Amino acid sequence: MGNLVVTFVVSLGVGLVAFLLGYFFKQYLAETRLKSAQAEAERILSEAEAQKKDMLLQAKEEAIRLRNEIEAEMGRKRAELQRQEERLQRRQESLDRRFENIDRRERTLSKRQSSLDRRAHEIDKLYRQQKAELERISGLSQEEAKEILLKTVEKDARQDMARIVREIEAEAKIEGERRAREIVTLAIQRIASDQVAESVVSAVPLPSDDMKGRIIGRQGRNIRAFENATGIDVIVDDTPEAIILSGFDPVRREIARVAMSKLITDGRIHPARIEKMVQKARQEVEQTIIEEGERAAMEAGVHGLHPEIIKLLGRLKYRTSYGQNQHQHAIECAHIAGILAAELGADVRIAKEAALLHDIGKAVDHEVEGPHALIGADIAKRCGVHPKVVNAIASHHHEVEQESLEAIIAETADAISGARPGARRESLETYVKRIKALEEVANSFEGVGESYAIQAGRELRIIVKPEEIDDYAAINLSKDIARKVEESLEYPGQIKVTVIRETRAVDYAK
Repeated sequence: MGNLVVTFVVSLGVGLVAFLLGYFFKQYLAETRLKSAQAEAERILSEAEAQKKDMLLQAKEEAIRLRNEIEAEMGRKRAELQRQEERLQRRQESLDRRFENIDRRERTLSKRQSSLDRRAHEIDKLYRQQKAELERISGLSQEEAKEILLKTVEKDARQDMARIVREIEAEAKIEGERRAREIVTLAIQRIASDQVAESVVSAVPLPSDDMKGRIIGRQGRNIRAFENATGIDVIVDDTPEAIILSGFDPVRREIARVAMSKLITDGRIHPARIEKMVQKARQEVEQTIIEEGERAAMEAGVHGLHPEIIKLLGRLKYRTSYGQNQHQHAIECAHIAGILAAELGADVRIAKEAALLHDIGKAVDHEVEGPHALIGADIAKRCGVHPKVVNAIASHHHEVEQESLEAIIAETADAISGARPGARRESLETYVKRIKALEEVANSFEGVGESYAIQAGRELRIIVKPEEIDDYAAINLSKDIARKVEESLEYPGQIKVTVIRETRAVDYAK
């Protein structure tokens, strides 16, 4: 029992000692932390004080800098104001000097005017004295002397007038001949015909419809090989004993037609045979092109053409316009141009060559962008053709200005060849649209009562309301309608615009 008590007391003492040690240790730690916090707070306060001093110093420096800048700017402005004030002062002094000079000049001019007035009075007095003396010496009055002088001047003037009239008549005769040539060619041009789309298909006859299957081949391999080799579409439809070859390039279409005809005649149709026949047909067509070009040049009487020009002429054999073969059209134009040039006194060789070559651009217009006239002119220029011929080719559809009489003759020959009966065809739909468009243009103007497109669209006849349009306005109306037709429509040749103003007075006898 005694040992337990002792043990308890000892344990209690140890626990008390441990508690006291822990308590004092915590107090020590708290004091240490407090001192550390106080030291940190003092450091922060000192740094803040230092920053405050730095900021105040910077603010003072910035204020001083701004004050210096403002003072400098004020100094510059004061100097500028001083310069402006000096400049204004000098200008004022200059104006004062000018005003003084003007005053002096006015006084001088006034003195001179007075002197001139006195001199004019003296001259007038002398003139009257001289006139009276002349009348006394000559024994004629002023009116009689004037009449004699006028008669003398009239006689001399009549002689000069007769001489000038003779000179004018000679010049008018020369100018009249030149103008007559242009008027004749312009009158012929009125029958010109417009350009239209060419045919783009060719038909190949077959011995029987069974041949269509052989042309197509197994799974279409033959027709694909043919289209790849020629670049032409083959149309196999329900047309009996015929197939259609379609393409915009007339030469390739002709090569395809010749090759297809050979394959049908031979009967052996397969990809290898197709390529061989196409190559053979291409050689034949190229040879035909050269021969046809040489034939055209020989038949037209135009020699010394470049080989490239000859080849393009031959290609026209496979080109049509309005259903008219362009190869034959070129030869025909050359003959017509030669006749016109001989009649009008122009260069026959230049006119025939220009007419023969005027449409060579159509041979490649599916391959080159642009109007066929400019394409042909560019090719002719590169091949060394005469400049007048180049201009005639470029200007036969008025893309450029015509520079010679031969150019007008070439255009006229083109118009005559295309406009002769049966040479070209125009669809009914196109014709009706053109006629309707002409009448719509006329009806769009105020005061128009009725309008009629007559003579196949060559003349536009307008009947106006007389109460709204007078005679002078009718003249202007015809010009305005003609100008609007030129700007808004495309048409061949010329269109005559006739404005009719009619006033009727009606009464009845009862």
